[in-house]
Formats: sequence, structure tokens, C-alpha cells
Amino acid sequence: MNKNKMKKFLIVLAGILWFSAAATAQIEHPVSWRVTAKQLNAQEADLIVKATIQPGWHVYSQFLKAGGPVPTSFTFRPSPAYQLVGKVAESPQPVAAFDQNFNMEILWHEQAVTFRQRIKLLKPVVSVTGSVEFMVCNDQKCLPPTEETFEILLGAKPSTASSDLQQAKTTRQERVEKAAGTGAAQGQAGAADASPASYAGIFIAGFLGGLAAFFMPCIYPLIPLTVSFFTKQAGSRRRGIQQALLYGLSIISIYVALGVLITLSFGASALNEAASSALFNLFFFAVLVMFALSFLGAFELVLPSALVNKMDEKSSGGGLAGLFFMAFTLALVSFSCTGPIIGTLLVDAVSKGTYLGPAIGMFGFSLALAFPFTFFAIFPAWLRELPKSGGWLQTVKVSLGFLELALAFKYLSNVDLAYHWGIFNRDLFLIVWIVIFGVLGLYLLGKLPLTQEAAPKQVSLPRLIFSMIVFVFTLYMIPGIWGAPLKLISAWLPPITTQEFDLTGYRAGGAAEKTAGKKYASLFHTPYGLNAFYDYEQARVQSKKENKPILLDFTGWSCTNCRKMEASVWSDPLVLARLKKEFVLVSLYVDDKTELAENEKYTSVFSGRKVKTVGQKWSDFQASAFGTNSQPYYVIVNAAGEKLTHPKAFDLNIQNYLAFLAEGKAAFSSMRLDLN
Repeated sequence: MNKNKMKKFLIVLAGILWFSAAATAQIEHPVSWRVTAKQLNAQEADLIVKATIQPGWHVYSQFLKAGGPVPTSFTFRPSPAYQLVGKVAESPQPVAAFDQNFNMEILWHEQAVTFRQRIKLLKPVVSVTGSVEFMVCNDQKCLPPTEETFEILLGAKPSTASSDLQQAKTTRQERVEKAAGTGAAQGQAGAADASPASYAGIFIAGFLGGLAAFFMPCIYPLIPLTVSFFTKQAGSRRRGIQQALLYGLSIISIYVALGVLITLSFGASALNEAASSALFNLFFFAVLVMFALSFLGAFELVLPSALVNKMDEKSSGGGLAGLFFMAFTLALVSFSCTGPIIGTLLVDAVSKGTYLGPAIGMFGFSLALAFPFTFFAIFPAWLRELPKSGGWLQTVKVSLGFLELALAFKYLSNVDLAYHWGIFNRDLFLIVWIVIFGVLGLYLLGKLPLTQEAAPKQVSLPRLIFSMIVFVFTLYMIPGIWGAPLKLISAWLPPITTQEFDLTGYRAGGAAEKTAGKKYASLFHTPYGLNAFYDYEQARVQSKKENKPILLDFTGWSCTNCRKMEASVWSDPLVLARLKKEFVLVSLYVDDKTELAENEKYTSVFSGRKVKTVGQKWSDFQASAFGTNSQPYYVIVNAAGEKLTHPKAFDLNIQNYLAFLAEGKAAFSSMRLDLN
């Protein structure tokens, strides 16, 4: 085998795999900025820029010696409408400490720092545009110099003007690319924003899907034949192992390329909107029902025979190309079994709105699928331990069909919730699932064989065990029809506030939610009797009235992790008590499709898009103010909108959430509202 060809082949495959794995890297943003203005009189105002710094990190002062890090610096766009008075002042005084990153004593700020610039107004209303460049480090590393931009209106409403800084390109090189027109467009706020947990979940789902595909009737019987080829045709054990590894890498590259193709075809914006789009979710529902019916035996998904034959011919050519086309032939021949699994994984990845989700999902799927072929080629003696092919493979296939049918109704529920149809509530959803899993249990017991199958004369021990597990799950769901919380599956169910029959009192939590005078109160409801708001401005008014911090709950109808947080964390008595007594809660649904009033529609300064719905409004607010579009996302702020502590994402640890609430409450109690 030509070593140069093999080297090029491995480089290409490594590039594809790196492209998938790179998605798990999370960009760090340890500093958040906020700019406000304080009108002193008709001619002067103070521009106040405040940086909140995460523990362990520090931002450098403006006044640094040469040869060290990049100092914090401000740039203001010249305008005949105003003049700068003096220089930018910073408070408190910076800390003088030895910085091991630069091996010198440097001035820096920890926790928080406020910068002030006096502005002389030459016109009644002035728009000030500027930017701040800064560098942030901790004891181990420094992040590249970053620039944040801002624009704020002075003179219109004294003491009330405020704005959140928008993050510009991260590095100087990226800013050069942007100026040259080669930088990536940022119009879709956070379209590629996803936490490592999100990507890990997609990868795990893909890996489990690959394991399921291994036990499909179209894949499992091919393993002995494929392993035989590598062990007998290669000529030597070493060459056989080498070819098996390349065959496995070829399988991975083919499926990862499919995931990348999906991303490139749809684009970031389409992936980001898929989770709440009626068209996407109805399409996903129809596709999953079709896949389920295929597994249940209604029809068989096949690719054109001409395409399969063409790939089979190329696979006999030998060499690296032959191995690649051999893997491609496997993908085509097994499509009738793997197609529904692949389709389900891609639907799930796309609906999560993550830019590299499809590639990550296909990487997990192909890794699990390729591993057995490679493993048994290296250790062929282990083939004797594999169970013989038989009717049990058909049972696995049909069982997956039932699971896909149950999953399909999740996407139908997403549409119903986002558009407030009120048809597919929690009760009906549970009834559908109870019927599906009940029928699956009867099928596993051999009581409901499909038309192409003969009823088993005896039920094997594995079928009996799996049927018992399915019946236990079915019985577990039944109390949910009357309002039981069902915490194990709460993330997959419609919100408990859609429950019609609530005999447990769990939904209300012992108190009725106050809805009088609340905006959108007829659309949204919060569990456990929490007196939540659904409009940020109303929450700010209430915060001033009650002198309480605001807990921003960025949530969504299609957010499974939001439902899990509500059922597993908010329901805790200690958490619930704090939410009721110490905070003004505002739940902002980022995927709601309710049309805004004409006078409330606007064009986003952040994304440049027209904001027409309630969901778009809160999604734009989250992305522009906090630099993320993932849910759930919890932020504690004061009535002025200033963050009081580091935001909290999905975390089922109740103690961590209690600490988050306590830290926000303590910061609210101790902070000075007057920055003078």
C-alpha cells in the first residue's frame, strides 16, 4: 500500500473528525459589560461603563507599563454633537500585583470595575458610539484581546439611558477579516451557540443510535462476512488490521460528511429556528412517523439499486479507494435499517438548533457502528461469542419503530405549545405514550405479532425481561394523567401547566398564580403557584416596588431541559420558598409565536432582523444582553438591568441552584445603586 496515499487519506479523515470534535470547545466570556449614562445637567453627562468579572479572572487597568499585556482602552467615534471632557477614570483603584503570565508587576481589577467619561453635550439629544478593548487573564492563561462596542443616547431621558455592550470580533485578526469582508456573518445571534452538555447529549444519542443500528437485520449478519474479507484477503494479520482500521475510518468519514452536509445545506439560521418552527416540527413529526411505520413493517426504505451496484463495483478496485467504496456500499445496502435511525438522529440534532449538531451526532453514530467491524477484524476469535442471527433481530427493529413513533409526538407537541393551539396538552400526550408503550409490551410478550411475523410459541427470557420493563414504565406514566409530576420523564412532557386533570395539587403548588394586570398572562402559566411575570418591563417595575432582585428565566416551549429544571429543581421546597419570597420572577419564552402589537415590532440593532413575535423579542433580548441563546438560562439582575452574579444554565444540582440564588440576593442587598 502506497504510504503517501495512506498519509493523505488519514489527513483528510483526521480533518473531518477534528471538524466534529472542535464543536465541543466552548468559548469563554469571563467578563460582562454594561454601559449607562447619568445626566448631570442640560450640558453634561457621565458615561458609565461597568465590567463584571468572573471569580479567578482579572481585567487590566488603563495605566500599564510597556511590554506587558494589552491595557484597557476606550475609543469614541468623533461627532460634532458632543465633546469628551478629560480622560476616562476608573474605580476602584486597581490592584498592584505580580502577574506570572507576564513576569512583572501589573495593575488589574477583580470582580468589578467602573469606568467614567464626562461628556459635554453640544446638542439636546446626542448618540455616543464607542468601543472598549481589553484583555482578561487568570492564573493559568490569558484570552486574546477583545473589543466590545456600544451606542447610547444622551439627553433624551436623564438618568435612564442604558445599553448592553455587544461583543465584536474576538481577536485583532478576526477584526481584520471582518474589515476585508471575509469574517463570518454574525447576523444570527448565537446561532452556533451551544454548551458542551448539548453537544455531549447529541454525541451520546448518536452513539446509542449506532449501537442500535449494529443489531439491525441489515447490519448484524454482515459482520462475519466483512471480518472474513479482512482476515483472509489481506494476506497477513498486520495488513488485515490495517485495512480494518481504514475501513472503520471510512465509515466514520462518510457519516460525518453527511452531518456536515446537513449543516451546510440548512445554514445556521435555519438550524437555530428549527426547534420552534411549525413547518419544521410538523415535517419532523411526519418523517418520524414514516420511519416508525417502516420499522413496523408497513414498507421498506430502499435506495436505487443502480447506485448500490455502482458503489459495489468501485469497492472491488482495491487500495484505499476500494476500502472507502466498500464502506460506502455498506452504508447504502444497510439504508433500509439505518435510514430511520439516522433520520431520527439528524432530526433531533437539527431541532436543537446547534450549528455542528448534525456532524457531532453522525460522529457518535458512525463511531459506534464502525467499532464492531474493526474490533472483530483485530480479534476474529471473538466472533464465536456473538449470538446467532435470527428472529430476535426483527424484534429489535420493531421495538425501535415503537420508540420512534413515541418520539414523533414530541415534535407535534412543540408546535401545539408554541402556537397555543391547546389541542395536544399533557394529559393527551401521556395517553398516547401509554397506549404506544402498552402495545409494545404486548408485542414483546408475543400477544400482538405483526402480519409478517408468526406468534412465538415461547417467550424468551430477554423478551420477558424487556416486556416487564416496558410495562413498569407504562404503569409509571398512568398517574400523570391526573397530575403526578413524573420527574423521570418531565423533560419530554408538555409543561404541567397544560394539565387539565390535576387531582394532586402539584401544578398549583398550593396557591393560585396572580394574573391580574399581567401582560401575556393568558398565554403563559408558571407551576407551583409562583407569581411570575412574562414581560421584562413589568418585572422591573415590580422589582422597584418590592425592592427585590429580578430572576430572568429564559425558557421555551420546546425546551426539554427547562421542563426538567422546573420539575427537579424548582419543586424543591427550599428553592421554591426563595423564588416566592426573595425574587421577582419573569419567565421569557424565546420560541413563542404570538404576534406582537404593531407598535411593539422593531428591527433588532443586534441582529438586524425584524422582530415580530413575543419569542423573537425575548430571544433578541437574551442574545444582545447576555451573549447566548441557549435555554434554560437564569440571570439575576436589579431593576436597572445590571447582573448581580454569574448566570446559571442547566444544572440539576439543587445546592448549586440555591447557592446561585443566595449569591444574587446577597449582591442585591449589598450593592450601591448610586455609582457616585
